[in-house]
Amino acid sequence: MSRIAFATVMILAALAGKAQVPGGALVGHIAGDTYYSDNGAYKIEIPVLPELGGAITDTKDVATFEDAYSTHITIAAFAQDAAQRWQLSTRGTKEYLIYFFTDFVLRDFKNVFKDARLESTGRFVPSIFDGALITYVLLPGGSMFTGKVTVVDPDRKAIVAKRGNLLFVKNGFIFVISIELAERVTEGSAYHLTNAEEDATLRDRLIDIADRIQFLKQATPPAAAPGK
Repeated sequence: MSRIAFATVMILAALAGKAQVPGGALVGHIAGDTYYSDNGAYKIEIPVLPELGGAITDTKDVATFEDAYSTHITIAAFAQDAAQRWQLSTRGTKEYLIYFFTDFVLRDFKNVFKDARLESTGRFVPSIFDGALITYVLLPGGSMFTGKVTVVDPDRKAIVAKRGNLLFVKNGFIFVISIELAERVTEGSAYHLTNAEEDATLRDRLIDIADRIQFLKQATPPAAAPGK
């Protein structure tokens, strides 16, 4: 349990730009235009371009892909330990994903951004990977694009970032994909998407990234459930 909690904190470290490996080296590796996670869970065609300032930072379980304009994507894949497998077996997929998001991901968002709040428009989608949870979180002061605003609007309210999150279980790993809606910050007064349109945009981008992932291995199961 504590290992997963620590790894989830690394998602937030990536959001704060602190997941840099000394010397800029990657923990995972790149072959051609494909990134391979260090834990062997997946590979993905790199979703950012060097020509646009694309960069990758990672840890064993978490990779962040960003560019200088409009992309900030985090992909986390945590091997489930005995406690997490037990939680999944007893709760069922939907309730397990809600539990994991609430107790780990949302909690850590709130630890880093004290005014973070969950929107009520998230939903469970049974047709994605045999069940996936999509959620939306507002993060006052939590944008990765604040420094990329080119037009200063003195009447603009304080920036509130919005991130979409997609959680699912595959091959004994729990995946958490998180994407910021950059336009909410970078377009200033020209931005007019409704809340429903924001949700739809983030949902489509999350599913697009999930569809690009190629899963590579089954996590090694623990010997027994807790207390066995």
